[in-house]
Amino acid sequence: MDAIAEGPTTLVICCGAIANEIVTIVRENGWQHMKVECLPAKLHNHPEALPEGVRAKIRQGRARGDEIVVLYSDCGTGGGMARVLEEEGVENIGGSHCYEVFSGSEQFKDMMEDEPGSFFVTDFLARHFEKLVFKGLGLDRFPKLRDTYFGHYRKLVYLVQRESPETLARAEAAAASIGLELEVRHTGYGGFQKFLEQK
Repeated sequence: MDAIAEGPTTLVICCGAIANEIVTIVRENGWQHMKVECLPAKLHNHPEALPEGVRAKIRQGRARGDEIVVLYSDCGTGGGMARVLEEEGVENIGGSHCYEVFSGSEQFKDMMEDEPGSFFVTDFLARHFEKLVFKGLGLDRFPKLRDTYFGHYRKLVYLVQRESPETLARAEAAAASIGLELEVRHTGYGGFQKFLEQK
C-alpha cells in the first residue's frame, strides 16, 4: 500500500512539454505531498487558450482542497497568464517562457544579446522536433518554407536538462534539418527546481 502523505496536498500545474522534468524533480526529492498535473503541450499552438485552461485546473484543485503551484510563464499569452494567476491568487514563477526559466533570466538575456537569432529547444522539443516543428510547419512537404520560418535565425540552442546521447543526436538532426548551427548548453532543471524547493 502506498504511503499517504500527511498534511495538505500541493497540486503542481505545468505544461506537458515539461511534465517529465517536473515529475522527475518531485520524485528525486521525495516530495510526496506534491502531485503533478499538466495541460497538453500542443496548447502552445493556441496560447490564447492557456490562461483559462490553467484557471480550470486551479479551480479543480481548490475544490479538492489542494494547495496550488503553477509553473507556467507568460508562454505567449500577452500577459493573460499573469492576469489569471493574479485573479486566482496564485504565485507566478515568472519569465517569458520555459527557456528563460531553465536557463535563468540573466543567462537567457546574455544568450539573446550574444545572438538574437537563436531558436531554442529543450529535451522535450529536441525529442519531438521532427513531429512538432519540422512536419508541424510543413517543411517535409514544402522545404522552401525553411527560409520563411528560419531565415532570420543563426543557431539552434539546445538547453539540456538531462544528458542523453540519443536526445543530443536528435538535437543535432533538428539543427541540420533547418540549416542552423547547434549550440549546447547544460541547464539542468534551472529555475523550476529552485521554485519548487521553496514550496
